[in-house]
Amino acid sequence: MRSDNEKGSLISSDIEELVLAAKKLANHAIKLGGLGFGTSFLEWVASFAAIYLLILDRTNWKTNILTSLLIPYIFFSLPSLIFNIFRGEIGKWIAFVAVVVRLFFSRRFPAIEDWAELPAALILLVVVAPSLFATTIRNNWIGVVICLVIACYLLQEHIRASGGFRNSFTKANGLSNTIGIVILFVYPAWALLVDIL
Repeated sequence: MRSDNEKGSLISSDIEELVLAAKKLANHAIKLGGLGFGTSFLEWVASFAAIYLLILDRTNWKTNILTSLLIPYIFFSLPSLIFNIFRGEIGKWIAFVAVVVRLFFSRRFPAIEDWAELPAALILLVVVAPSLFATTIRNNWIGVVICLVIACYLLQEHIRASGGFRNSFTKANGLSNTIGIVILFVYPAWALLVDIL
């Protein structure tokens, strides 16, 4: 039989190991939570940057980028809260109104057709996308890779259209476009890094 001192030392060593394991668990949970918070925050920022670039292209600051690629980027990077709102009844009503306006009022208001074409396409894409795309691929690394490819292509095309890397940061409207496109690049790169870790 073991003495009381041996039992006490075993219990205290077990308690010390439990405390050490709890500290490690808390440390890892904080790190993972921070990485996840960073990913969700960057997801919001990237979505708003893509919408900002879409608005820039529709205003006086014409861009030299293929803005139709921003629609699938927004589809794959839109935060789940907003995506689910647009996927529900609100999105169906917006899509219905967009289709009615396009069908019946396109000749009377041609400016609406030009300005609202890509946003209407985004709403239609969100509403009618099959569940495979809307849930599985969108919330997976495949959607992140698609966003990364789009961001890399847009950044490369913008630098080429600006006349080089330096010009893309020195022109007045080039700077705002460059910052928006770099933000588009940061979110998928960070999300892939978090997935790898």
